Amino acid sequence: MNPIEVIVVAIVLSMDAFAAAIATSSVLGKVSGRQLFRLSFHFGLFQAGMPVLGWLAGTTIVHWVERWDHWVAFGLLAFVGCKAIIGAFSREDGAHTTADATRGMTLIILSVATSIDAFAVGLSFAMLDVNIWFPCICIGIITGIITLFGMLMGGRLGERFGRRVEILGGLVLIGIGVKILLQHIIG
Repeated sequence: MNPIEVIVVAIVLSMDAFAAAIATSSVLGKVSGRQLFRLSFHFGLFQAGMPVLGWLAGTTIVHWVERWDHWVAFGLLAFVGCKAIIGAFSREDGAHTTADATRGMTLIILSVATSIDAFAVGLSFAMLDVNIWFPCICIGIITGIITLFGMLMGGRLGERFGRRVEILGGLVLIGIGVKILLQHIIG
C-alpha cells in the first residue's frame, strides 16, 4: 500500500471514533485537557493495535471473527448509547453527567467498539501481505487527532444545547452500531 492509500484507510477507520468523541464530549459539557488526552490517546491506541491483532490472526480465525465482530461492536455501542440517553432523561436540562466516559470501563468499551473494524482491516492486510507497522502507526496518529477534534466540537455542542445533544449523541452511538451491523449483514 502506498502512503496515500494508508492515510485514506486511516481517515475512514477514524470516522466512528470521531462520531463517538462528539457524542462522548457532548455529554460531559466542558471538556478538560485530561479528558481530551485520555479519549484521543485510547482511541488512537486501540485503532493502531487492532490491525496488528487482526494481522497476527491472519486467516486462522477469520471465519469466526467475521461471524461475530459486527454483533460485538453493535452491542457495545448500543449499550453506551442507551446509557447516555437514559442519563439525559434522568437529569435536569443544563446539568451534565458526573460519570466521566473518558475513564474506566466506558472508555475501554468505546475504544474496543470503535476499533473492531480496524481488526478486520488488519486481517485484510495479512491476506494482502502488507507490512503492518507503517499503516498502524498512521491509523493511530490520525485517529487520535480526529478524536481530539471530535471532542472539541462535542464539548461546545454540549455546553450550548444541553440534554438534546446528549440524546442525539446516544442515538449517534446506536446508529454507528446499527451501521456496522447492517454493513456485515447486507454485504
